[in-house]
Amino acid sequence: MSPLVRMILRRLALSVLILLVVSVLIFAATLLLPGDPARAILGQQATPERVAALTAQLGLDRPAPERYLTWLGGVLTGDLGFSAATGGPVSELLGDRIGASALLLVLTALVSTPVALALGARAAVRRGTRTDSAVSGASLVLAALPEFVIGVLLVVLFATSVLRILPSVTIARPGEPVWARPEQLVLPVVTLALVVIPYVVRMTRATLSETLDAGYVEMARLKGLPERTVLFRHAVPHTIGPVAQVIALQLAWLAGGVVVVEFLFRYPGIGQALIDAVANRDVQVVQAITLVIAAFYVVVNLAADVAGILADPRIRHSSTGGSA
Repeated sequence: MSPLVRMILRRLALSVLILLVVSVLIFAATLLLPGDPARAILGQQATPERVAALTAQLGLDRPAPERYLTWLGGVLTGDLGFSAATGGPVSELLGDRIGASALLLVLTALVSTPVALALGARAAVRRGTRTDSAVSGASLVLAALPEFVIGVLLVVLFATSVLRILPSVTIARPGEPVWARPEQLVLPVVTLALVVIPYVVRMTRATLSETLDAGYVEMARLKGLPERTVLFRHAVPHTIGPVAQVIALQLAWLAGGVVVVEFLFRYPGIGQALIDAVANRDVQVVQAITLVIAAFYVVVNLAADVAGILADPRIRHSSTGGSA
């Protein structure tokens, strides 16, 4: 087995271990939520007998380790349990909402990644110029603004006060897919993109600037290679790994940050579902959503690690040499 394959398998095993630890923390955190879930569902006027019956029905009277193993076994087999608030399967409750949030995240990634990479690379190539100063200054300002502030500013500019060309909240009817009305996706996607772009721009500029000053890049220039060839063949491959890590961290952050944006725009995704579940003390739904967010975070970081490993010429060359 080559060193490259072993390195990837180690990353994969570490990701599985992290998910297991996270599942324990998620389950423990839901145990620490204040109040009695059965009482919260039935209301304060419920009789002790009804509360006791619902507690037994939800399995809340069993020891915590037993409940955790039952829950984990269900997760591994695709059974996320039943919602205490609706009585239906959690998987059915979250199916459309996960799809809606996934669409939001995918569109944000498709918009923010190429824009950030292009701006960061241009700033690095034109270091010390007005272009560099403008890109760096704008990214610094955006990085200092929380996502809800950016969202409110966009609503004021494009939905309520200035232009009034976009809806300020989701306008899809109940049961209607969010992509049926593309205009309602614009402001949430732009809000999330403007939160992600500054960090990727700054990391791309810093990493590419350092690479452009490296000795092997100077050697390539001395050989008379065109600047475009030097940039894309010698500089960019050495910056993919660190930049991919930052992109992964920012996209993984979106899984958590999307909660605020979905609440702001009344978007029917997992963020809004999580807020409702916490308010209703719907433990099974809270556990499922937080585990989905954690799994997304771990998988995106694993993909970034693998991309960085495969893109690093030094690792590829050492792997080829070892297998030879």
